[in-house]
Amino acid sequence: MIVIVAPNTRLRVQTKPIKKTTSALLNTLKEMIKLTQTFKDPEGVGLASTQIGLEESFFVAKMIDQDGKEEFKAFINPQILSLGKRAKKYFEGCLSIPKYFGDVNRSLIAKVTYQDENGQAHTKTIKGVNAWIFQHEMDHLNGVLFVDKVLQQHGKMYKFTGKDKAGTDIFEVEGSL
Repeated sequence: MIVIVAPNTRLRVQTKPIKKTTSALLNTLKEMIKLTQTFKDPEGVGLASTQIGLEESFFVAKMIDQDGKEEFKAFINPQILSLGKRAKKYFEGCLSIPKYFGDVNRSLIAKVTYQDENGQAHTKTIKGVNAWIFQHEMDHLNGVLFVDKVLQQHGKMYKFTGKDKAGTDIFEVEGSL
């Protein structure tokens, strides 16, 4: 399993709902989590089905629970039911667009629905980083990349060019889109 990189057209697929949770799907979800965890700098926090060339509606993402514990979770047939009005600008990147980052405004609160790997349906209100990651991964399932959001919001793009002697990331401004 590998992460597909832009401009591969498979990243633009509109996904289809999963009809049944199978052992093959469960294995794919486990492999996606393992693959995402291999990305350390920058850290991988989510991976959508389209990023591995599949057309079904699911993703994995690192979520923070009420106790502050981080854990990868599977989201099958996810949907955003509503978004809060308050938004925050996030410095966003993507495993499918290596070395590029941009400023993206995302809602701080999202009411979502999804099925877990046991087929159990959930409807929740998620906040902060969890809401941000969920929105980013949902965009993938709809064929939208974060660079599209940067363009739509007239934001700035940045290219990672390396690290300085102290180990601090260095970015070049690619300009406003």
